[in-house]
Amino acid sequence: MARIEYLKEQLARAERLAKAILDQQTAQRLQSFAAECRGELQVLTRRAAA
Repeated sequence: MARIEYLKEQLARAERLAKAILDQQTAQRLQSFAAECRGELQVLTRRAAA
């Protein structure tokens, strides 16, 4: 469960930073990281529900 909470926090932080940063390349990298976190979070959530 700790990994799920960690991913939720990292996802929210990355999305917040991506919106606030003016550098487009950095914003895209943060969005990509957020997408990776979201994907892993979905996998872990499905496993926890099973």
